Amino acid sequence: MKVLAAMSGGVDSAVAAARAVDAGHDVVGVHLALSRMPGTLRTGSRGCCTIEDSSDAWRACEKLGIPFYVWDFSERFKADVVDDFISEYAAGRTPNPCMRCNEKIKFEALLDKAMALGFDAVATGHYAKVFRDAEGVPELHRAATWTKDQSYVLGVLTTEQLEHCIFPLGETPSKDLVRAEAEERGLSVAKKPDSHDICFIPDGDTRGWLAEQIELRNGPILDAQGEQIGEHEGSEAYTVGQRRGLKLGHPAPDGKPRFVLEIRPKDNTVVAGPRELLEIDRLTGIRLSWAGSPVPEAATGEWFSLDLQIRAHADPVPARARVEAEHPETEDGAPRLMVELDEALQGVAPGQTAVMYQGTRVLGQATIDTARSKNYQPVASAAQ
Repeated sequence: MKVLAAMSGGVDSAVAAARAVDAGHDVVGVHLALSRMPGTLRTGSRGCCTIEDSSDAWRACEKLGIPFYVWDFSERFKADVVDDFISEYAAGRTPNPCMRCNEKIKFEALLDKAMALGFDAVATGHYAKVFRDAEGVPELHRAATWTKDQSYVLGVLTTEQLEHCIFPLGETPSKDLVRAEAEERGLSVAKKPDSHDICFIPDGDTRGWLAEQIELRNGPILDAQGEQIGEHEGSEAYTVGQRRGLKLGHPAPDGKPRFVLEIRPKDNTVVAGPRELLEIDRLTGIRLSWAGSPVPEAATGEWFSLDLQIRAHADPVPARARVEAEHPETEDGAPRLMVELDEALQGVAPGQTAVMYQGTRVLGQATIDTARSKNYQPVASAAQ
């Protein structure tokens, strides 16, 4: 096949491209320029998509003997990832920019351009696998090794996109083996540290960065009974489950720490309380998508069993779910996912992505719209 290898500048994508070459594919490497500050360099292992990463990607392609290009997706990245991140926080939600980048940039904009140029597939360094069901429909599955599995961040992929995705590292049992292979191949990125944190906030100070993008206003911090217990410096910079930064003037009656329970952007209010009030046993999801054929119950509205994962490195928990078709409370009346958890989860925030599994298979995903606790019923402030 004619394969476009997405080259991040890291060891995983370099080895994935090398394996695509070994498999006999006609491979071309491409690095995505996503930053509007091209002079930016990495700091330690933070960030990605920098000048340094572009150079590393080019050197890997030179070593592999394949063509290399840089595609400028900075405008698309700003609109679909950065601006979305800001607007979600402003609305009191906690977005996952890596999920949005995979959805809108790496597996929508990139794949669309690749198909338009005559490529058959896109290969990336993600640790995941694609199988086909009895009807030949592609399915997304976890990688061979749980500790390296990245299927969660790929949960946004659609069936049509999976038709054109290759993940050469899916069967590899450890990152050490990938680094050893890179060393044997003479790839300079063999010992390069992994990137982490949000790439467009390389210093990791999300609150400070948001303060430059959103006009933060002081407002009340309420307890679970609606009484004011402090003042915040901008509700948009908080997230559910957060403990640090509340700066409450006096301790809780029981002396225990308090956590953010709720963010109310309409009246610029933050609600804080004890950890046990963070336990969530029900949630609803919007922007539902399926990674392969939907479960049969999706069409009938019946309950089905699944495991739900709400963070990239979290353990999945057993649950049951059903799809409410054409729900008036969702965007454009689109279907809404209703989930009841067998085990309570803590710190679940609207805006996070809930990825559904059955065994190793990724069924699909939804953006969390509401998260309900059996222990906490929101109340208005005492002033109201």
